[in-house]
Amino acid sequence: MALGDLLGVIAGILGYVAIGVALRVARVLKPEDAKPLNAVLLNVALPALVFSSVQRADIDWSLALVPALAWVVALVGIAAALASARAMRLAPAAAGAFVLAAAFGNTGYIGYPVAHALLGEPGLVRAIFSDIFGNTLAIIAVGTFVAARVSRHEAQVHPLKEIATFPPFIALALALASRGVAVPDPFMDWLGALGKLVVPLIMISVGLSLRPARLKEHAGVVAAVAAIKLVLLPLVGLLAARLVLHDEASARVVVLEASVPTMMMAVIVGHRFDLDTELIASAVLATTVASLVAIPLWQMLV
Repeated sequence: MALGDLLGVIAGILGYVAIGVALRVARVLKPEDAKPLNAVLLNVALPALVFSSVQRADIDWSLALVPALAWVVALVGIAAALASARAMRLAPAAAGAFVLAAAFGNTGYIGYPVAHALLGEPGLVRAIFSDIFGNTLAIIAVGTFVAARVSRHEAQVHPLKEIATFPPFIALALALASRGVAVPDPFMDWLGALGKLVVPLIMISVGLSLRPARLKEHAGVVAAVAAIKLVLLPLVGLLAARLVLHDEASARVVVLEASVPTMMMAVIVGHRFDLDTELIASAVLATTVASLVAIPLWQMLV
């Protein structure tokens, strides 16, 4: 994919964010309206996209290496974020927010459309495996636990329960279990149409949640987040992919998923553990804009 085309894809995604900002500024929607949008995405649109993409896809067991490397990237990110938070002497709520913002990327909502634009359906399937078995599994199993400990929050974390009840994971399990079953085309087309709602709705939701005016308050900490998220972790992904993978498509997806901006789900997790969610939202805004440059640069190095 040409650099100009890739920039166009990312700019288009940011355009959806601008719609959300405009709706909030015009008071057509409120920031709290992002919550029902996220509920529709998590429980309906995203599972539909996962099932319709994976159920008929050509899958090789070598794809297991893609989420394995995503785990490597996430663990390095957690270690680097913990060390940085201690060096900056962040308060507990800010430290927990920093770990989530620096270590976990928007591998679904940005990773999926960019992977599809880069590599078509094979890229999308790889991105789904990387996101669900890699990044999302890591944030549920490790990220929430670390955030709770760093922020000194007493909320109980039950990783197995959260994984088993995570709608996109259920959809992926059903898609893998039903491979070889002839699912009627009209039903798959219907699911595909639902799946197309994912990118516009989540980016509008991001636009509703972001508060650019607060970014200045967190500028130094957000810069540290961006250094880990958009420089260190893509470098780790690139080196790991060169060492382990011989499939260019998989290598591109590993580097892509390592270079996406801070994940929006971090805001949801932050609310749960009373973290500094304004810091997370500021990191989402800054890294999303910076990814317009970072993603193409890292793809040129693959």
